[in-house]
Amino acid sequence: MIYIWWMEMKNIIKDEGVLIFFILVPLLYPLLYSWIYNNEVVRNVPVAIVDKSHSASSREFIRKVDASPDVKVAYYCNSLNEAQNLIGQQKVKGVMYFPSDFETLIGRGEQAHVSVYCDMSLMLTYKAIYQTATAVSMDMGRRIQISKSNSFTSRDEEISTQPLAFEEVEIFNSTGGYGNAIIPSVLLLILQQTLLLGIGLSAGTARENNRFNNLIPASSHFDGVFRVILGKAMCYLMIYAVMGAYITLCVPRFFGFTSMISGTDLIGLMTPFILSCIFFGMMLSCLVRYRENVMLLVVFTSIPLLFLTGISWPQSNIPGYWQGFSWLFPSTFGVKGFLRLSSMGATLHDITTEYRALWIQVGVYFIATYMVYNYQIYKTRKTLRDHVNMMLEKIKRERAKKG
Repeated sequence: MIYIWWMEMKNIIKDEGVLIFFILVPLLYPLLYSWIYNNEVVRNVPVAIVDKSHSASSREFIRKVDASPDVKVAYYCNSLNEAQNLIGQQKVKGVMYFPSDFETLIGRGEQAHVSVYCDMSLMLTYKAIYQTATAVSMDMGRRIQISKSNSFTSRDEEISTQPLAFEEVEIFNSTGGYGNAIIPSVLLLILQQTLLLGIGLSAGTARENNRFNNLIPASSHFDGVFRVILGKAMCYLMIYAVMGAYITLCVPRFFGFTSMISGTDLIGLMTPFILSCIFFGMMLSCLVRYRENVMLLVVFTSIPLLFLTGISWPQSNIPGYWQGFSWLFPSTFGVKGFLRLSSMGATLHDITTEYRALWIQVGVYFIATYMVYNYQIYKTRKTLRDHVNMMLEKIKRERAKKG
């Protein structure tokens, strides 16, 4: 087993492609991704104003919108077509339209309308524009309601405008930012995908160089395949124990993301997660015949796997058969468990389902890896035996000709 570990470590060090996926990508890619989302929320989203009212009320609404931290009034337009052209040129992300009877309806005590048009290609800009317009309309509506009420004291005004008092407290994601919501799942997915890419690339290189023959002496006995698997797994685990600690502990602290996880709980979760990813990758390595195949097999699955975790898309809206399909991947349970530990302050006892599921995957994928490697070694041994027999037959025929 130590021999296999040493040979695999030497092969990794000599292979630039595997080193990139095992070392360079886990070191740099989380920093780049976290830096992009470090601002958490968008600010000063440009909007265009179409004010057909030209009244004091519409101007007050526009001033309050422009004074908000999330939205900036960038253009004043004479028509919706002009504003639509600005959206097409990506100069603004939304339009606010005030009809000509805006203040007239308010003065009559009737309901007035402000039309808000948003560019839906980016969720964060839509959220900023819509929430700002809603907050300003509620604030102005409250003031209009106070002016038309017969209240005598400020307390009466407070009760008339807000009969049911409430306080909004954001739990877990206290910043309300996109980074704290999505980065934990991306970090775990980076670990899984780079590990699968590195293992697949190493397996493709071994087959191209016919290096699989080196495993036959180490697997000459019944338990030899176990030693081969454990030797390789020990090599990958040694590397990704360091990479996992760096990604889950250091990167969130570099950028100030929420991290409430303890060392004991982190080790308890990451051990089965990394092992399941290792055996899952070793099992899939049988499909990799050439180095390039692993890129086609793994890279394109990153975005679907992110959606299947239920983090960026509500799990309740994912069809049942897709949820069942997601159970095949360690990232599904690893991401959920890590998010609850790091962002919600849970303990290992609180994520028993994910913890047990990961250990079940470790066992299942270890058995599957054993079957795959046993078949590969048997196939290689048979090929060598046939080659040796063919050479012996050739030597016999040559001797027979000479004799």
